[in-house]
This record gives sequence, C-alpha cells and structure tokens, in this order.
Amino acid sequence: MAYRQNKLRSIITFIFAHNCTEYMNRIIIICLLSIVCLGSCQDTRIHEHQEWGRFFQAEGIDQAGFILRDHTHDAVHYYNLAQDTAHFSPASTFKIFLSLAALELGVVQDDKFIIPFSGDSSGRPDWDKDMNLREAFLSSSEPYFKEVARRIGKERMQHFLDTVRYGNKTIGDSVASCWTDNTLKISADEQVGLMKKLYFNQLPFSDRSQRIVRSLMLHENKNGRKLYYKTGWGSTDARHRLWVVGFAEYEMKVKEAEGSMNKSDVRNYVYFFAQNFEIPKTDTSSKWSEVRLRVLDAILTDYTSKSK
Repeated sequence: MAYRQNKLRSIITFIFAHNCTEYMNRIIIICLLSIVCLGSCQDTRIHEHQEWGRFFQAEGIDQAGFILRDHTHDAVHYYNLAQDTAHFSPASTFKIFLSLAALELGVVQDDKFIIPFSGDSSGRPDWDKDMNLREAFLSSSEPYFKEVARRIGKERMQHFLDTVRYGNKTIGDSVASCWTDNTLKISADEQVGLMKKLYFNQLPFSDRSQRIVRSLMLHENKNGRKLYYKTGWGSTDARHRLWVVGFAEYEMKVKEAEGSMNKSDVRNYVYFFAQNFEIPKTDTSSKWSEVRLRVLDAILTDYTSKSK
C-alpha cells in the first residue's frame, strides 16, 4: 500500500505538470485515489519504464530522462520522472518557438527567407554565410536565430512566451541569448505538451506558421515512419545537456472487424517525445550528437514494437 501511495504522489505531480484543466485534474486524482483505495496494482494511462535506462546506460549515460506520449492510446510513458519534470535551458530546441514567432510576425516571411551574413565569424563555416530559415534550422545556426530574436524584440517575445506558457517564461537581460544563458528554462514534459499542440495546430500561431515549422522538423520519411524533431545542446560550467524533442508518425496495418465502417486497413499513430541527458564536458568518448538520436530510435522502436 505504501508503494502505491508513493507512486500516486508521483503520478499526481506528473499530471499537474501537464497543463490539464483544474476540473480534469480533480477528476483524474479522484479516480486514482479510488484505484489505490480498492487495492489495484495497476496505474492506467501513465506508465513508468525503468527498463529504458538500459539504452542510456549502454552509451555510458547515467543522468537522463525520456517522456513519450502515445496519442492513440491516450497514455504517457516515462523514464526518470524527476528529470522529466525538472526545468533546464532549452538550448536550440527553442528555435522551434523562435521560428513560429518569426513567421507569425513576418520577421521571417517563409522558409526561404534569407538573412545575410553579418561578417562576424562564428568559427563555423556552415554558419558564416547568407542563409534562409530552412538552412538555418537544419544547421541550428546561432547567428541566424540571434538576429531573428533581435528582430522579434523583447516585448513581442515576452508576449508569445506568456501566451504559449513556454517553460518559466523568463527572458533575462538579452533576448538574443535567453535560450543559452540559463535564464529561460523548460521541462521535458512541457516540451511534450508543446509538441502535441504544434502537431494539432493548437498553438496561438496561424495554421500556416505551424505547418511550415513542422516541415522544418521533418528529418526522416521511410519504412512507414515520419520522424520530426529538433535537437539542442546546452552547457553549464561542468556539463553538457543534450535534447531531442519532437514527434513520430507511424503508418501501421490493422485488421478491421467484419462490417467495420473503416474500410482501410492502414492507421496513422503519432507519438510525442522529449529526451535529455547530461554528460561531463570532459567526456569526448563518443559522438554525442549521434548518440542522442541512436537512443531516441532505440526507445521508439522498443515501444512501438510492443504497442501494435
């Protein structure tokens, strides 16, 4: 019973972090309390996966979190609740938000909109050139998006942060560095909520802006899977934090019952995810930019192979 009560506390904390309405929070909590009082050992809809730790541990990672929201089955699956609900700098995952705001305001007109190279070298040849939004998003160009942020301006940026309820909604001293200087912070579960709203055109931006940004995030379309994501890499004094946030669409075949109104045997399943992990700055044992995608693929494959 003590185990179930501790589990319940964790689940309730998790629910409140997911932007449910107050009414829905009350209903869910009442239902969970009823389950515990009746002695049930199962928690439906919210599931912990300690076994996902093996994918991180296989890469030498001991501090990580992962959240997956299965929209089809209306369920949340997670590894390491404490890390999933803690706030961290979004790093370059914030460029999803920046792109939305820039498109909405006309600061960037479309994905082909070019911002000329300023002439100030960043030390990266792939950034030090004239670049359009699509190219900048793909290469995660800091000079491009810093200029985008300056053109948006602090007042308009704050408006959208407040409207979207993005993380702690804090800009700090510089609008052009808030996503890298540890003033603006967001949690993995909040990232998942943002991805779900983006997918369903539920953010306070036009359908056009959201559609363009989704197209920027598409990295893979093969074998019945479309994978959309944005990576991020942030640093503190001693450690790096690596992010991957996005969503995956899987095209799966199902056998319809005889007489079903659904004539097609193909279904589209969507999963929203956010992953982050820490590594020491001194650790150069792996190419971590590839590791984060390898772990993502392993967890998605593991989950979808069991949920069909």
